[in-house]
Amino acid sequence: MHREIEERARELTRHKVPYVHARVVLAERPTSAKPGDEALVLADGTMIGFVGGTCGETTIRSQGLSLLESGESVLLRITPEPEPAQPGKVTVVNECLSGGTFEVFLEPVLPPATLVVVGASPIAVALRRVAAAAGFDVAELQGTDLATATAVVIASHGRDEADPLLAAVRAGVPYVALVASPRRGAGVLADLDLTAEERRRIRTPAGLDIGARTAPEVAISILAQLVADRPRPAGRQAADDDAAAAGGVTTAPDAGSGPPARAVSGSLDVATGSRGVGNATDPVCGMQVAMVAASLHFDVPSGAHAGERYWFCGPGCLRAFAADPAAYLPG
Repeated sequence: MHREIEERARELTRHKVPYVHARVVLAERPTSAKPGDEALVLADGTMIGFVGGTCGETTIRSQGLSLLESGESVLLRITPEPEPAQPGKVTVVNECLSGGTFEVFLEPVLPPATLVVVGASPIAVALRRVAAAAGFDVAELQGTDLATATAVVIASHGRDEADPLLAAVRAGVPYVALVASPRRGAGVLADLDLTAEERRRIRTPAGLDIGARTAPEVAISILAQLVADRPRPAGRQAADDDAAAAGGVTTAPDAGSGPPARAVSGSLDVATGSRGVGNATDPVCGMQVAMVAASLHFDVPSGAHAGERYWFCGPGCLRAFAADPAAYLPG
């Protein structure tokens, strides 16, 4: 199994697919998980490998998805009984467990951010070198899908600037910058077929004002601005909230297809996060379940809640609910 996990992880990394590597580091009987068991959690909730039974897997999936944006690793402790918080660990109470406690180290593996640099000027050359050293995937405009790019920097000094700027803004690239003086930059933006709001998204002059003089110094100022302006992750906060709630933060459903999702006792909080994956409350046991296709779910066929979708930690809770939905739903 370990070799299969390693091979699949290499394949995902090669294709720049984000995932979370989960490895069991402690297991207290009775539990089906053993130290060394491992699995990969994909962005759609798919899990490859084994890190415990269905209920434990549900918690690991929910926690893993919350970390894909932040890229921060977490030591997750899953226990059937409430216990004092332990420093350095996210503890989740999972009453569905068979009685044992286990700990899983969750490590997100994210593809490098893509920076497209346009131009052959000394600043462009220096920026490519500095960004590569910082771990960015440095790419050229031709052959790059801008919808996947983190940043586009135009450093061609007046040569073919308009088309790349228009393409980057219209593709929704988070960071778009033009290397130019304030006067020339303003003139370039004024000639672009963009709205005022779209023009404001273009940074020009590019970079932070650090008194840069040489091309490498300008490159450093641009990279510093890119890092400073990037969106701050919400993933770790979600994990911390999960621990505080003894099971997870409940967020609004993602915008996927299917019937509307619901949770009992009014516990489906509307707290949309940038990670795009929500958690729902299992109406039988109260556990938090990631609202993805890989999680067990049931669509109520009739009655006052017809068409509503509910999510479950395991087959036992799903069967109990399906046998008598009214017993678990608010009147």
